[in-house]
Amino acid sequence: MSITLRRRHLPALAAGMAVAGAGAARADWPEREIQLVVNYGAGGNTDVSARAFSRGLERQLGKPVVVVNRPGAEGTIGPAFVATQRPDGYTMGVVTYSTVAIQPHVRDVPYTIGSFDFVAGYGRFRYGVTVRADSPHRTLDDLVRAAKQGNGLFVGAPSAPNNLAMFELGRLTGGKFEQVQYRSGAETVTALLGGQVDVIVQNPSDVVSQIRAGQLRLLASASPMRWQEFPDVPTMREAGYEVEIDSWLGVAVPRGTPRPVLERLEAASLAALRDPAVAEQIGATGVDPQALPGKEYEALLARGAEQMGPILRRAGMAKP
Repeated sequence: MSITLRRRHLPALAAGMAVAGAGAARADWPEREIQLVVNYGAGGNTDVSARAFSRGLERQLGKPVVVVNRPGAEGTIGPAFVATQRPDGYTMGVVTYSTVAIQPHVRDVPYTIGSFDFVAGYGRFRYGVTVRADSPHRTLDDLVRAAKQGNGLFVGAPSAPNNLAMFELGRLTGGKFEQVQYRSGAETVTALLGGQVDVIVQNPSDVVSQIRAGQLRLLASASPMRWQEFPDVPTMREAGYEVEIDSWLGVAVPRGTPRPVLERLEAASLAALRDPAVAEQIGATGVDPQALPGKEYEALLARGAEQMGPILRRAGMAKP
């Protein structure tokens, strides 16, 4: 009788051992290096800020975090790759506001917001309306008046959301702003300095040094907040124009990543972002450091996706 009982309990015992083994494996996670896929090329502010974040994450997890750049298609190649990887926590990627809230309205992408489990938001971009220092346009009012005359003004921008500030300003005021597209922020700044365009909307890392050197002039922050580098310069809203653009940086893993792994990654990411050294390194790229839990970052992206659809349609940028 005792032998029969033992046999009856063997399947349950085996199942229990399997669950315990899986739990132990997750408790030991990570056992090897983690790949962080960055969706833009090396050297840009997305890449540099992601590398600062990765170094902080390494210290928290005790394993290497290796950055791999997968640029292309306005930043959508990287997230598309991450979405198809094994959901084991060993592949994570930078998933930006633009790639989830903007690009799906503009182009067909092989992922949705539901393709990811979001780990954390780690940064917020700032944008500024900038002209040459010798430009006759010293305020947004000057810029709007000029955009209403003749053929309007040329705007240099690599992609959305940079160009949306001027499109919205033109829609609200009747001014004409025609975009000239460039491949990067650096090329856009070069075009402005060379007189190929009249105005640009770029990040601090692209223009702060030239503003301080007296080559460029910041007319307004296109973000919800003023720039800490030039606190006397108003936002576009403060200048009387109901226009602002926003964009964020965060990291995600493929949907279905085990919850213990996801929770470990989130806790380590938030701890890394609260490290003053990491925050300082991210801030040095012109990105404002943040520490948003994964669910908060996901909700922010979802709201952005709803808000950006009508804006992109008005700008004529939405896909048919």
